[in-house]
Amino acid sequence: MKKQSQQMGELALIERIRRESGGRRSRFVTLGIGDDCAILRPPAGSEVIVTTDFTLEGRHFRRDWHAPESVGHRCLARGLSDLAAMGATPMAAFLSLALPVGVNQEWVDRFFVGLRRLAGRYQVPLAGGDTAAAPGEQILADIVLIGTAAAGRALRRSGARAGDVLYVTGTLGGAAAELERMQTGRVRRVRIGTAEAHPQMFPEPRVAVGERLLKRGLAGACMDLSDGLSTDLAHLCRESGVGAEVDEARLPVHRLATLRQALDGGEDYELLFTAPASVKVPKRIAGVAVTAIGKATRAKAGVMLQRTDGRREPLQPGGWEHFKS
Repeated sequence: MKKQSQQMGELALIERIRRESGGRRSRFVTLGIGDDCAILRPPAGSEVIVTTDFTLEGRHFRRDWHAPESVGHRCLARGLSDLAAMGATPMAAFLSLALPVGVNQEWVDRFFVGLRRLAGRYQVPLAGGDTAAAPGEQILADIVLIGTAAAGRALRRSGARAGDVLYVTGTLGGAAAELERMQTGRVRRVRIGTAEAHPQMFPEPRVAVGERLLKRGLAGACMDLSDGLSTDLAHLCRESGVGAEVDEARLPVHRLATLRQALDGGEDYELLFTAPASVKVPKRIAGVAVTAIGKATRAKAGVMLQRTDGRREPLQPGGWEHFKS
């Protein structure tokens, strides 16, 4: 971590982060916080998988809606979910954090509590990053996650084939449903929560599921559901050159959510994957429910939704897309 922080001073903040987050031993990190660069040691015969995600105040969280612990948790969860989608094992995290004047040390400490709590579950050391004064009044965070997977075997969006079965993990729409309730003041901010009770505030990345999909060779294509099933499925179909048919009756809709939230809501961070019809996919993987929701079809058939009343209609991408008006 480098440069300046608010309220505490650069060196004090770096030392605090190093003491509380950087001391965890890791088989992958040779040198962590404290030098100009970190040194990582990936396993022999593996490839390095890298992802980065912004967490922006006003776009991804609001201080009056999300507790600092939730912001830290969500910041790391976004990157871990990307690694999960490729079946990668996390190696290390790097955080760049820009803080505006007025953010007190308690908020920063609680942010790191949330981040460290999730990092501890997945044995992800914080190996470095950067700190700076924000140019405006909003908190800006960028998380970089480094993972590893056996060379040439990482899961991709491009592996689906016509006839494959479509699967999702967990339930869908919960994050969007809770966000709507937060907007109306019907949900209280909490410091500690589970994905089941608070899917918006404390989503659970499916790292173990992704690792097992890769290890057992179950998935043809895979991606995480960050922008909504309707939008993310369209991405997968485009990369694989296939169409899809989703069965409305099979969708695992979260108990708080509507069908539309399950299709378009986003931020569930579940996994969407395909497997040949001949492959027996367990109903639970790493303790997480897995549901068959439809099938991949020929590209010219498009992406369709099979309604419970028998109607078939195009499933238009209705989830989140940056820069889209």
